[in-house]
Amino acid sequence: MTAAPAAGRAPFGARLAAAMDDHGPLCVGIDPHAGLLDAWGLTDDAAGLREFGLRVVEAVGGRVAAVKPQAAFFERHGSRGVAALEEVVAAATAAGTLVVMDAKRGDIGSTMSAYAEAFLRDGSPLAADALTVSPYLGFGSLDPAVELARATGRGLFVLCLTSNPEGHEVQHARTLDAGATVAARMAAHAAALNADAETLGSIGLVVGATIGDAAARTGTDLAAVNGPLLAPGVGAQGAGARELAEVFGTARRQVLASSSRGVLRAGPDVAALRSAARTASDEAAAALRG
Repeated sequence: MTAAPAAGRAPFGARLAAAMDDHGPLCVGIDPHAGLLDAWGLTDDAAGLREFGLRVVEAVGGRVAAVKPQAAFFERHGSRGVAALEEVVAAATAAGTLVVMDAKRGDIGSTMSAYAEAFLRDGSPLAADALTVSPYLGFGSLDPAVELARATGRGLFVLCLTSNPEGHEVQHARTLDAGATVAARMAAHAAALNADAETLGSIGLVVGATIGDAAARTGTDLAAVNGPLLAPGVGAQGAGARELAEVFGTARRQVLASSSRGVLRAGPDVAALRSAARTASDEAAAALRG
């Protein structure tokens, strides 16, 4: 049995599994890019970001498994944008909704430790329930984030098989020592960290919902990861029930489907956003758990 974290918080994987059972396997992205801000009648500045983020939380907080702020859209407005992000994280946390910070951090040594402290340390104003990270300086470079996540009951989503067309250059490549693909090695590392988890482990993967049979072609055993699989690309980007079945197969119950544009384009009306999120959650549940 995995020991409880020092903070007394249940491990992220267990909390996420419960949230998906209660609300459905949907994560709503909070992506205030310039086009959406304009469509919502909001200014492209820190005030607009704050209003956008808080409105999404008002609509879906306590009604979906998780929200996923994209840090870059806030960071581009400097310290005031980051302050807006802090408010959005606090509001989602107060609503009882898990927060996955989409920041895709990856570095080595003390720098990776600093990133981990920013997003995973108790008391940090940016602390989320989980953080997206990049392992392409070697999976071991993530050790400071792994250790802090485990100590505080938080989690990680490690980039593994992404849907961008450039991703295969690295992720599908085979290593010289073992002959396995890089993606398969990343998944195996995550599986090892989740080996003792009784529900879902807390070290998950990012696997694009539109990658087709890439997991099979790269020998990546997603079911063996025993952790959550964050799947961007559901809904507006084209992934439905058939695509999800092809990508995830027997690992479908581990999937946290992420929808951004598919829900956000229903805004700015809170009721319309809430309805779009409910529809997306029901569709994800039917595709992944039906």
